[in-house]
Amino acid sequence: MSDQTTGDPVPQTQDELLLDRPPSLAEEPWRVLRIMGEFVEGFETLATIGPAVAVFGSARTGSHHRHYAAAVETGAGLARAGYAVITGGGPGIMEAANRGARRAGGRSVGCNIELPFEQRPNRFADPLLTFRYFFVRKTMFVKYSQAFVIFPGGFGTADELFESLTLIQTGKVHNFPVVLFDRAYWGGLLRWMKRRMLSDELVSPGDLGLLRVADSPEAIVALGVSQVPEGRQLFAPMTVAENLELGAYRRYRRESKTAIAADLERVFDTLVLAGWRRGKTALMTLMRALAVRREDGRGFGNAEIGGAL
Repeated sequence: MSDQTTGDPVPQTQDELLLDRPPSLAEEPWRVLRIMGEFVEGFETLATIGPAVAVFGSARTGSHHRHYAAAVETGAGLARAGYAVITGGGPGIMEAANRGARRAGGRSVGCNIELPFEQRPNRFADPLLTFRYFFVRKTMFVKYSQAFVIFPGGFGTADELFESLTLIQTGKVHNFPVVLFDRAYWGGLLRWMKRRMLSDELVSPGDLGLLRVADSPEAIVALGVSQVPEGRQLFAPMTVAENLELGAYRRYRRESKTAIAADLERVFDTLVLAGWRRGKTALMTLMRALAVRREDGRGFGNAEIGGAL
């Protein structure tokens, strides 16, 4: 493969190697381990970000475009509503949404992707993950988002749009709002879906009802947040200080070799499901109890973990 602008050869990405034909039996089992490692890293990093909304759109949108300004305001509005903002971590609309979330003091997450023509990550995403495999990255967007906001974009944006609709239509995800920004941009597609797909009975009227359209950042936030059921808001938004506390604990958990740390490893995931604000209080209780239990060799039961929460 060569660079479309210079003609110079470009190294193959891991996605290309995975789909390369014929497959190499000597390499495929090791590739499975690399894929598993990406899933583990993504799960560990994103498990504690709290309720989140993914924002998609073109990487080519310039900073002076009205869509960029709208994405900045959308990111800020979602952050003020208590939601983390997840993007593809690149420039354009992704940068704008991360920028707005960061400006409003919210969580600003980037899930970057390795491309043959390297996508420049934006400086407003923290944490920033870089994935080698598109399907791992796609899993993170759906697994850790409560809604999708789709700004104008190209093939990649359309891919995320139709993948989310397919998952909703087939019952893989539930109560998942999908909001399109800019009625003028998406209107032609929506009319075609109605005239062709619906008229030919290839989709049902309810399928087209899965989409909402907004023309302002305020409307995006209202549509995206209001449709998320209360039960999906699993975490309370964390303050900057609480984020630092959680980060310090995660480093301790990763680096410590003590026996207490081994028990904490086992209960950590249970704790974060309660939210760090409640979980950290339970954690202190458990650490004190573990110190006592280690003296007489007794274990620590799941019932006691639940009671602490």
